[in-house]
Amino acid sequence: MAITTAVLILAGGIIMFFSSTVRPEPAPRLEQITITMSTPDFNDQTIREFINTDRQEGSTRLLITLLYVGLIIEVAVFLISYYLSKKIVEPVKDSYDKQKIFIANASHELKTPLAVIQANIEALDVDSNNAKWKTNIENEITHANKLVLDLLQLAKMDADNTNKTPTEQVDLATELQNHIDIFKPKFSGNITFKTSTKSTIHSLPKQDILQIIDILLDNATKYGDKKIAITLKQDSLTISNDGATISKDDCEKVFDRFYQTDKTSSGSGLGLAIAKALCDQNGWTIRCESTPHQTKFTLTFQRGL
Repeated sequence: MAITTAVLILAGGIIMFFSSTVRPEPAPRLEQITITMSTPDFNDQTIREFINTDRQEGSTRLLITLLYVGLIIEVAVFLISYYLSKKIVEPVKDSYDKQKIFIANASHELKTPLAVIQANIEALDVDSNNAKWKTNIENEITHANKLVLDLLQLAKMDADNTNKTPTEQVDLATELQNHIDIFKPKFSGNITFKTSTKSTIHSLPKQDILQIIDILLDNATKYGDKKIAITLKQDSLTISNDGATISKDDCEKVFDRFYQTDKTSSGSGLGLAIAKALCDQNGWTIRCESTPHQTKFTLTFQRGL
């Protein structure tokens, strides 16, 4: 549409330019010349004024014609483009919808056998010599269960089947401290937490905000080295770690599904994608910034006291 509009404007400008500069002087109509000649002040200047007036009227008519023609072309191009683009995109949309349905159905179907396997593994009476094999199996089943649940949650979000979580009064400072205590055993370094706001009571969807906090803390403990810093402000939360530097391009891609900066990591690449989807669902923003020896994730939310 932009190209079509530019072409029409350019064509109209060229036509108007040549019509006003190259157009031959029209012959005055006989009746008007006769009337004009009968006036006492008839001269060459009068004829030139008459010709210029006629030329201006012709240019105006031409401009109006161009406007109408341009409008008709614009509408026609829009309708044709809309129809063709819809036809082109339709197979892609159908394929994407089928993919979402498959992921949701597959996740549902995998939940039950994984739960049964996990229950049976836990019920096994394994001697101490083979306990490590049982532990390995349990760890992999736990990982598979998490992957299935993450896929199911993303499929539900894509299908808009998840109802928006109701807001409630949340003491973010207390909740953060509780979740930090849960993740401390996973991290051998130091975790610091500070708040720069007088009131830490916020009106927020509790389930969503806590899930994002868990995802960011899990990411920080997984990739952090010796230090994790958490800062709570009035309308934002920042979690940073001193792990490896992430390139600028990767910072823009870390919220994509299945994307991992470290390809050898055991993660699924869905955690940050879920955090981003929850932020979009609630109208929040989340961004990644990385400098040498520090990677920082900042969640900005609407505050309510």
